[in-house]
This record gives sequence, C-alpha cells and structure tokens, in this order.
Amino acid sequence: MRTLELLAPARNIDIGIAAIDCGADAVYIAGPAFGARQAAGNSIEDIRALCTYAHRFGARIFAAFNTIIYDHELDEAFSMAMALKDAGADALIVQDPALTRLIDKEGFGIPVHASTQCAIRTAEDAMFYSSLGFSRLILERELSVSQIKDIRNVTDCELEFFVHGALCVCYSGQCYMSEYIDGRSANRGACIQACRSKYDLTDLSGKMISANRAHLSLKDLNLKDKIEDLADAGICSFKIEGRLKNISYVKNIVREYSNALDKLIEKRPREFRRASFGKVRGGFTPIPEKTFNRGYTELYIAGERGDWACPDTAKSTGEEIGTVSVIDRKKNLLTVKPAGTSLKLNNGDGFCIIASKGEIVGFRGDICSGYTINSRSIPENIRPGQKIFRNIDTAFEKELDRNIPERKISISLDIVSGSLSGECQESIPSLMISATSEDGRTIRTVYDGATQKADNAERMKSLIANQLSKSTDIYSFTVNSIVGDILPFVPVSGLNALRRQIAERIDAMPCKALQLMTSSPDKSKLPDLANRPFNYKSNIANRLSREIIENYGGNVTEKAYELTHRDGAELMRTKYCIRYQYGLCPKYHSSKDNSDLLLVNNGRKFVLSFDCARCEMTVKCPESRK
Repeated sequence: MRTLELLAPARNIDIGIAAIDCGADAVYIAGPAFGARQAAGNSIEDIRALCTYAHRFGARIFAAFNTIIYDHELDEAFSMAMALKDAGADALIVQDPALTRLIDKEGFGIPVHASTQCAIRTAEDAMFYSSLGFSRLILERELSVSQIKDIRNVTDCELEFFVHGALCVCYSGQCYMSEYIDGRSANRGACIQACRSKYDLTDLSGKMISANRAHLSLKDLNLKDKIEDLADAGICSFKIEGRLKNISYVKNIVREYSNALDKLIEKRPREFRRASFGKVRGGFTPIPEKTFNRGYTELYIAGERGDWACPDTAKSTGEEIGTVSVIDRKKNLLTVKPAGTSLKLNNGDGFCIIASKGEIVGFRGDICSGYTINSRSIPENIRPGQKIFRNIDTAFEKELDRNIPERKISISLDIVSGSLSGECQESIPSLMISATSEDGRTIRTVYDGATQKADNAERMKSLIANQLSKSTDIYSFTVNSIVGDILPFVPVSGLNALRRQIAERIDAMPCKALQLMTSSPDKSKLPDLANRPFNYKSNIANRLSREIIENYGGNVTEKAYELTHRDGAELMRTKYCIRYQYGLCPKYHSSKDNSDLLLVNNGRKFVLSFDCARCEMTVKCPESRK
C-alpha cells in the first residue's frame, strides 16, 4: 500500500497548526535563516512547538533550508541544521549539496529532501541527486505526467510535486533576474518578483507588439483534478505553494486538497492511505476561487501547451462575479449584472476591475444590498460592461475564521464485563476495556469502582456505548463490542471520567507515525558526469559543494552567478513562450519568424530568445555590466 501525503505551507506556527487541523499530513516551514522566503522565518522554539502539535497526529514538519550557502556561513548552517533536528523537524528541504556533507559526518538521522530549487526535471537530474543521499526529490513544476513517470523509473526516492499555488515562470533555482536588477537573489530568499513587473514587448527594431503588461506573469497552478494521475505516476507528496500566504488561504486550499485525497483513497482503499492520522470533520466548505489566485492553469501536466499567462492580472483578482451594469457617481452606487444566480454581496466585500492599462483597481463595498454596491471609493475609470471581480468575500472569511473543522484520531473500544476474582456470580462485575487508536497504540484498563450491579443490563450497555462513543481532546471513541450479560452500574460521570482517562493514557504514548524514507550517498547510482555542465546554473557557492562535485568526477567551471555576475548569463530559462502566447510560434502557428524579441522596462532591455529544439524561451540582458 502506498502512502500519500498532503504537504502544506506555513509562514508561522499559527498557520502551521491551522494546516494540520484542516487535513495536512505535513507542513513545510522555515527556521530563522536559510529559507527561500526571507520574510517567512521562525524561531527554533516555534518550530519545536509546531512539531509537538503535528506529531500528535503523526503529521510531519519539514524545515525549509533551501538557499545556497556561502563559505562563511557553513558553520552557522550546520548549527542551525542540528537545532532544527533537535526541535523535532522530520526532514530538511535542501538546495545546497554542502549541507549533506556537513550533516553526514554527524550521523544526522533525519531525511534530507532535494528542494525544487535544485531544478530536477530529467531522469539524469534525479539520478544525480539520489546519488548524493537525498531521499526525496521535489520535482520541477513544468513536468508532464509522462516525464514524471520517466523519473519514477530510474529512482527509488520519494517524489514530491507542486499541485497548487503561484508559479515561477523560470525553472526553479535558475532565475537570476532579481539578482541582476537589484542584487537580491532568488536563491537566497530575496526575490523581487521581476516576473510580475510590467514590460513593453517589442521586436528588435523597437516596433511595439504589446505595451505595459506583465508578460512574464503566469496564472496559478491548480491540479486538483490530476491527483489520481499524479499518484499513478509515482508522486507520493502533493505540495501546496504559499509560505507567504495568509491563514485563510492555507485553510481553504488545504481543506480542498485533503478532501480530494480522501476521495481518491475511498475509491482505491487497497492501494493508497494517508500519511498521517485523524479524520477531519465538519467546518467550512472550501472554495478555492475565494482566496488568492490569478486564475488557474494545469500548466504542462498533460504534455501540451495552453494559455498559461496572466499578463493583465499579476495580482489576485479573486472570483469573477459579473459585469458592471449601472453607475451612479452622485450617490456612489454601482449595480452588478451577476454572472450566475447564486451571487450574494456582503457589506465590506472587496472588489476590483482591470483598468484599460492592465492595472488592477480595487475598492471596498461599504453597504451592499442585492446586486447594488454603495462605496465612497468607486474608481473613476470604471465603466458599464466591464468585468467586476470580488477579491474579498467577508462572509466567507468569517466562515473560515469561525467554522473550524475538527481533526480527531479514532479509538476503538472493546469491553468485557466480569468478576475480577472470577469467583461467584453474585460479586459485583467490573469492566475490562481494551482501547486501540487508529495508529496502533493499545492500552488496557479496568473500571472496578461500581458498588452494585446494573438492574437492566441492556439499558446499561446502551448507556456505556452512548457515553463512551464520544470525543475527548483530539480523540474520537467508538465502542465496538460489549460482552457480558451482567454489568456493573456505572454513572454517567464515571463513564466520562473513564473516557478521559483512556484519552490521557493514549496521548502519553507517542503516535506511531509512518516512517519517511531515508537514504545515504551512493556512487553506484551516479550518472555519467563527464558531459554534465557544472557552471553558474549549478549554484555552487562554497568549497564543500565544489568538492562533492569534483569527488564524483564532475568538472566545476564556474561559481554561482551571485558570486560572479558574469556577462552573458541566462537570467531565465522557461517552458513558457511569449511567441506561443501571441500566436507567433513557428511550430504551433506556422510563423516564419523566430527572431529575438525585447522586454523593456524603464529603459532597461531584456532579450527574449527562443530555443525551439527544446521548446523553451530564455531571457538575457544585452548590455555588459562592466
């Protein structure tokens, strides 16, 4: 039976706990440093507290340690890795191979996962990182199901894949545009998100093709309908992007994908199981469209190109609710022609339109009645017929905040009544109880506090079953059987105390969590490195990473881009293609022109070149910086 894991993001401990409560099997979160989101760091003590909470459900906490490491940081990186392990982290998510060398000497004892920043998108890439001792590979987002299967065929490592959230236009770990523009490295967690900025698109002569649009901005990923295909391809961990997202986003999306995984397991119970314990019950109904999104795409998962871009909506627009019908500026009133029949507007809702130059213009609805919005801040450039979006649904936000799901670990009870001494029938019987949690913890206890036999055994059985088949703390009890025709009389207070006692004893025992795969360096898995380039794209920023590559027979020709800023570097390489997006592709649209194009922003030019043999686009800067 294969284990499937839903992996959720957390900016902080509160969001991490909410993700666990809503059904996540694992959470990834950064410690104080070395995480690829500088704005999402956490103290070691918060990591420890989150681990304690998650481990009650057999859920896992993965520490994001996915930046490149400079030589002067190696000692600090080692100390932090040991602190995260001591805090209870179940694995480290790592970009820099140096960390494997640092911790290998100490018998680290917890798995190390190769970050998506490692840009693993081929079978050869997978073999390489497997040979270094990574037990899990987090694959590139731009892969198809067929390509994932190819990787599955060459490695025994666990495979993780993003299924929801924001998309980087560039291959992960190989974007140097932020570093080039502002000295803030994406590989160091400081990306300025240049891909969401606006550019003019021109040909080399300066002829305008499309002005002032976020030409490199992609829609958000949504692969909920592809979960089964991904599981069949070999994915074991389904990852949600969003370590900078707020708590309502994480609750909403985690609940949606947890439900999807549960449905798959209900459909194929002999093949799959969840990676943690505890059934999530009740609470809000998830609606992904109501939290942050730029529109959705399935990207390249089917091995086909499509409409991936959102050049007009680099920010979240939320859900489209209809079109503007009537505007009365004197009374600050706006009427919406709804797109469907179920639209209900609420006081305080947030709305937006896409203005003529692609700007997202937002405003609040002070008073909403029917399809009419009364607002003191209706945009000047709003016009009848424009699409209108709701990016804050106050009623839904309140529902997320108030109607919290409950996650309960089931405990089954088998009860036998009888005499403790085994002597005469007239002695007052006791209850002998066997309790087994869904993860396999078992205790036995005896209730011998009765002073008399029950007058009506059947009524007593019913009372015992009803009173013990309730919830206490994170545990949900079910009485499987009650054996015996003579039962003691046990008051309701006694049964409640018995249930609490069982819960406390079970909780004192560690949850029997399912084991993560571990691995160690193995040169026998190593692919031929003779023809593999180890240039600036390999992100080698310290002596240990260089030694690892050279000891394995590789030839390191240059250091990481952040250390050299070499001229002529590809600032991006991407599966996304602007020529395809605008119907100018030689392969798909029979265009005869494959010449370079330009992106222009405030006088700075970037050259777009097209590698049609690989069906990829590159972004470079034409001028020298020296």
